[in-house]
Amino acid sequence: MPKTTVPADDMAFEKALEELEAIVARMEDGKLPLEESLAAYQRGAELLRHCEGKLSAAQARISVLEGEALKDLPAAES
Repeated sequence: MPKTTVPADDMAFEKALEELEAIVARMEDGKLPLEESLAAYQRGAELLRHCEGKLSAAQARISVLEGEALKDLPAAES
């Protein structure tokens, strides 16, 4: 985990997910000291909440745009 971390709320979904995946990989390795594991877990939880919020917001926007029925968006014409 970098020494200076960007607040999750300021991150794009893709960057937050990338960092979350890296944290999970490091934790699964099982070689982090206890304090680093706790910090990684806390950061991971923060990133997870952020990503879930972004996905929920996107789903809500699609639901509203499609009259509460999730449908495929029409392909853009070239």
